[in-house]
Amino acid sequence: MENILQQALKKAEEAEVFAFTDEAVPVEFESNRLKSIQSKQSTVIALRIFKKGRVGYGLTTQPEEIEKLIDMAVETAEFGTHAKFELPQPQQYTPVKTYDPDIEKVTIEEMVGLGQSMIDAVIDYNPEIMCDAGVSRHSGHITILNSRGLEAHYRNSLFNLGLGGNLVRGTDMLFVGDGQSSARPILNARNIIQNVLQQLDWASEQAPVESKKMPVVFTPHGVESALIAPLASALNGKMVLEKASPLIDKIGHQVFNPALCLTDDASMDYQAGSAPFDDEGTATRITPLIENGVIKNFYYDLHTAAMAGTQSTGNGNRSGGSLPSPGINALTIQPGAASLKEMIADINEGLLVEHLMGAEQGNILGGEFSGNVLLGYKIENGTIKGRVKNTMVYGNVYSLLYNHLAAIGNDSRWVGGSLKTPSIYCSEIAVSSK
Repeated sequence: MENILQQALKKAEEAEVFAFTDEAVPVEFESNRLKSIQSKQSTVIALRIFKKGRVGYGLTTQPEEIEKLIDMAVETAEFGTHAKFELPQPQQYTPVKTYDPDIEKVTIEEMVGLGQSMIDAVIDYNPEIMCDAGVSRHSGHITILNSRGLEAHYRNSLFNLGLGGNLVRGTDMLFVGDGQSSARPILNARNIIQNVLQQLDWASEQAPVESKKMPVVFTPHGVESALIAPLASALNGKMVLEKASPLIDKIGHQVFNPALCLTDDASMDYQAGSAPFDDEGTATRITPLIENGVIKNFYYDLHTAAMAGTQSTGNGNRSGGSLPSPGINALTIQPGAASLKEMIADINEGLLVEHLMGAEQGNILGGEFSGNVLLGYKIENGTIKGRVKNTMVYGNVYSLLYNHLAAIGNDSRWVGGSLKTPSIYCSEIAVSSK
């Protein structure tokens, strides 16, 4: 990497080298059977340069192809964006635990056993269900060097468990599933199994639902699939800069119910989204985005922060080694006091939504969502009556989370590794059923 930096500086005024290595061992099950066991190693090296005031960029997965990488960056600089930001200087990073060496001690036999245990538990409940499952472990290393003297690196690890099942009876299709991620080994699938069996129990009967406005409780998975995309998009500094966000000029304004608090926090030990610095070398931090319903901050990378006249919040994220852009590290929604059982008991007629499909097809930046209930249940007189079919829910997150936020649950959990959220109870949402 030092050689790449030195060679690049012969053709550019500033340069930055980003390298990511990953060793992955995925174990996959399909249709109740072990499908594949693999071992994968990958390396990505990205070069960003400033040449004549413009940004150039190159990417390679072949570390020996230095000349090609540099030539690519030089060629793209001719048409690149104007470099209106500075690369970060050496800085202090708050320690955060991102790597557990025990990850690499988990044997393939143990991983196969974990996947099989999840499938066996579901089949024992109902032999008709076809299950897919995945167990994977990753260990990697991230390094950043730049021409302003910054040299930073950290190791990371990740362990994933996932289980999905489907049951087809004629034209009726039922989908259930759950997953868990951590930077530490997950050696027991009990929580995933319990959640999936609960889904199957509640879905054992079907219940009709009318088309009208009614109370809806979103489980943590439901929150992730319905409400997070509009919020994350609107708080993205790039969207604000482009005047595409409805939250422009809303810093300090009460936009949501005072019970809502949303934070981006990369400082939590052993969480999938945690890191001491972002993919540009900027120190990560705890960034309150919504505090007691008031908009407190947007999240930025170096480029968008410079354009907005502010500082990066440590949210410069790369996808597959691409140029950095503002991205969430680890969102957390502050839990409330109500249990899921209490929220369900409060509803005479409504829905419990576990998974919403296609919600992001609406006007995301306007806060709108509209999706099919892939997995949801009818609530009658405070109890679950059965699964709903051919049902949609739609609404606007700003209206829901200001006017109709009835309660926030105390059942916080990680969903997808980068979101920690409790269930959210909304008093009125439009429901459409065929």
